Amino acid sequence: MLDLLPHLVNGITLGLLFALIALGFMLILGLMEQINLAHGSLFALGAYFAYAVCAAKLPLPPDMLMAWAKVPLGWRFAAALLVAPILVAPFGLLLERLMRRTYGRDPLYGLLLTFGVAMVLEELIRQIWGTRDYMLPVPGNIGGGFIMLDLIWSTYRFWAAAMAVVAMAGVWFIVERTRFGAMVKAGAHDSEIVQALGIDLTRLRVWVFVLGTMLAALAGVIMAPLWGIRPHMGVDAVVPAFLIIVLGGVGSFWGAVFGGLLVGMIVGLSAAYASEWSMLSMYLLLIGVVSFRARGLFGKKSVLEV
Repeated sequence: MLDLLPHLVNGITLGLLFALIALGFMLILGLMEQINLAHGSLFALGAYFAYAVCAAKLPLPPDMLMAWAKVPLGWRFAAALLVAPILVAPFGLLLERLMRRTYGRDPLYGLLLTFGVAMVLEELIRQIWGTRDYMLPVPGNIGGGFIMLDLIWSTYRFWAAAMAVVAMAGVWFIVERTRFGAMVKAGAHDSEIVQALGIDLTRLRVWVFVLGTMLAALAGVIMAPLWGIRPHMGVDAVVPAFLIIVLGGVGSFWGAVFGGLLVGMIVGLSAAYASEWSMLSMYLLLIGVVSFRARGLFGKKSVLEV
């Protein structure tokens, strides 16, 4: 059991981080019934912007840049958590404007559009930051490790899981306890009734897209110290996110959370016995679930189910 404990804990923490990545994807897919394949690229942009903030690689005058570099790393990391999602938000706004032509049409149009945008953003990253890998520096008090039960644990992994829980709690509050959340759920259920009640569905979609984009960027910042930063890291994020949404059920908040935890646990526990099967296990899990329930564990009938 002691040998299994690290894999179990790592599975839970990884599942919480996967769930955070999937939540932004879920908000956009649940309301608009559009699969945003650029979600991973927005995730990567968040990581790169966080690196620019933490490593003092900002396009600022030399004297301001030197002053910022002298700021303690803890403050720079905290600033990256706030600034990176704000910097990525305009990219989400632009993408939403492009996607308006696809609303009400075959979902394949939106799928192809966001795939093209993802390729453009990935190439833009290469042009600006190059093809080399980066590591996001973290403050010393949340880096390193600690010993518990005669095992060495990653301090930052626990901090990342805690930040993911706080972010998910914030999303739950917005969706379940605010007027905006009520309109989002109503728009996902019956957009015609929402428009008949005088609610601007176009504006609502914009705000949902911005929220989903900022969540993707925040997940990129939190995951960057664990995964590293590289141009194609978005693919590593969007594939599990899509898998979790389908597994948990399109449009379901708790489906995304439970799906993320389930995937994390499967990956973590399978790594304990057959590490080469650890990533493959989540795809086998998806096949097993959708074979018996095509709409996912918590999902209702959607565009993904005929």
